[in-house]
Amino acid sequence: MQNSDLDISLSGYDYELPPELIAQNPVVPRDSSRLMVINSPAGTLTPPLDHIFRDLPELLKPGDLLVMNNTRVIPARLYGRKSTGARVEVLLLEEKQHNCWLALVKPGKYFNIGTEIIFDDQGLSSVDKLIPQLTATVIERDENTGGRLLQFDLPINVSLLHFLHKLGEIPLPPYINNSHALEEQYQTVYAKHDGAVAAPTAGLHFTPELLVKLRECGIQQEFLTLHVGVGTFRPVEVEDVTTHQMHEEWIEVSGDLVEKIYATKNAGGRIIAVGTTVVRALEGAAQGGSLQPYTGKVNLFIYPGYQWRVVEGLITNFHLPRSSLLMLVSSLIGRKRLLDVYNQAIASRYRFYSFGDAMLILPEARICCG
Repeated sequence: MQNSDLDISLSGYDYELPPELIAQNPVVPRDSSRLMVINSPAGTLTPPLDHIFRDLPELLKPGDLLVMNNTRVIPARLYGRKSTGARVEVLLLEEKQHNCWLALVKPGKYFNIGTEIIFDDQGLSSVDKLIPQLTATVIERDENTGGRLLQFDLPINVSLLHFLHKLGEIPLPPYINNSHALEEQYQTVYAKHDGAVAAPTAGLHFTPELLVKLRECGIQQEFLTLHVGVGTFRPVEVEDVTTHQMHEEWIEVSGDLVEKIYATKNAGGRIIAVGTTVVRALEGAAQGGSLQPYTGKVNLFIYPGYQWRVVEGLITNFHLPRSSLLMLVSSLIGRKRLLDVYNQAIASRYRFYSFGDAMLILPEARICCG
C-alpha cells in the first residue's frame, strides 16, 4: 500500500461532483444501471470496464457467494403537530425500548423535555381509531445526534410499527429532492426484516430475474440483516479520520451463513459483499479474529490500513465525499486509486449515490488479501 493511501486527513477523501450527476430517480428496470468493473491489481493503469448491471453473472465465477442485506426500510417519517398547533416533522432513527424511539425533529429548536406531539391519523382504519390518537412525549435530548427520545403512548401489546405502515412515509436520503420514485423502488426486491431507516442501496440493482440467472450460473446467494441508520449518510467531521466515532447498527449474522462462508472459501469460491452494510456486518462479526455468528450492535469503522478478514470482493454504489463509506471502499483498493476511479466515473457521466450506478470490485483488484 502506498503512503498516500494511508492519508488520515479528512480533506484526502474529498472530490467535486457536478450536482446533475446525483441520481434523483432509479433506472427501470433496476438491473439496467451501469456497472463499473475494477478487475486488475491496484497500481496498474488498466481503466475500469464499463458494463450493465445485468452482466453480473458473466463477471462472477461459479461457486462465488453473494452475501446480501435483507433489511427493510420502515416508513420512518411522520407528520404531526404540537399542542400549540405548530406543524412538525419526525424522522425515527432507532427504537431504544418498546415504543420509545430516538428521532430527529423539525423544527427542533423548541422541542423541550415534556413537549407532546400529536400525529395525523389519516389512513387509519376504524378499528385502529378505537385506540386514542397517536401521541408521543419528548423525554430526553440526545447530545450525540441532536435528536430527541420520544415515548409513544400506546398499549403495551401494540407496536408502533403497526401505525408506521399506515401513517408514515419511507424517508429518502436528503440529497434526493426532485424524485418521482415510488416507495417500493427504495426497497430491495429481497427486503424482509423491518428496521432500517435507509436502504442498502447496492442491492437496489437486483431484479428477481437476475437473482434466478445468478443461481443458474452457479453463483450462490445468502443473507444477513443490518438495519441501516441515518448515520450512514452523515459526513465525517473530524480532520483526523482515525478519531471518528462510527454510529452503531444492529446486525444478525446467522450460524448457517457463517458455515456457508467457510464452506465457500474451502471450496475455492469467493465472498462478494453486496454493499458496504454487508461489509460492516461480516467484518464486525469477525472482530474476535475469525467470523462467528453474532446478533447485536456493531460500530466498526473501516478505513485504509484495515486488515480484512472475510470479504474478498464488493458491489457498491458511488458514495458521498468525506463519508465513512468512501473510506471503507478506499481500504479495499486504495484511496488514490478510488479517487481516480471516481474522476473517471464523473467524466463518463455515471450517476451517483442511492439511485445511481454501481461498481464491482473483484477480489483480484484488492490492495492485499488480508
